Amino acid sequence: MIIGSEIIFRENLPSTNTHAGQILKSQSPKEGTIICTNYQTAGRGQAGNGWESEDGMNLLFSVLLFPSTINPADQFLISITISLGICDFLVRYIPDCTIKWPNDIYVNNDKIAGILIENTIMGNSIENCVAGVGLNVNQVKFISNAPNPVSMKALTGKDYDLKLCLDELASDLDRRYKQLLAEDFRTLRDGYKSKLFRLNKWAGFRDQAGKFQGKIVSVSEIGYLQVQRKSGTITEYSFKEIDFIL
Repeated sequence: MIIGSEIIFRENLPSTNTHAGQILKSQSPKEGTIICTNYQTAGRGQAGNGWESEDGMNLLFSVLLFPSTINPADQFLISITISLGICDFLVRYIPDCTIKWPNDIYVNNDKIAGILIENTIMGNSIENCVAGVGLNVNQVKFISNAPNPVSMKALTGKDYDLKLCLDELASDLDRRYKQLLAEDFRTLRDGYKSKLFRLNKWAGFRDQAGKFQGKIVSVSEIGYLQVQRKSGTITEYSFKEIDFIL
């Protein structure tokens, strides 16, 4: 086992990703080490967004990885790997979950998990990766201005053992990470595409030109979202170039 072979727990942290980065600078941690906390005082999401989580109610952790065999041009595969690992875990408890590009985990139109991948690249290799995960487990009341949060408990009415959930999720992430290391890229890419939120469904989007109707047809190998318009034209978007209208 790589992911979860060592778990470092702290009662509270500003951010597990920030703490993981500090560990990388001062120590030589084992690959797959998980830094986990009950509460983040400055939790971080994509593009500088915050992450709300009630103390002791959810899974908040970061994984330290050293995927040196992965070319930096293929670094989106790491995001795919972590996203699929979370979906593998959730399917045990919730029938349907999808991946809202690039790596938010959704159930129907609600967000149940977020991922923050931070890679350090040196030359032609990825020196290290910090994969941060926030998964809503037992929280049922959300007070931030996040538009559509949901949790496992809100969906099922059941309470969950966070330690058991972390152990199961680590195992699922580990299996997917070993696919990555084995260069089983086709399985990962096909699995990601099959889980895409709104794949082949007409829906509302917004880009720099304004709102439009489109449908997601695929994601490129480097992670660009491919959206088809009613006219038949397919446009590729990088991160933050397109918004989903929910």
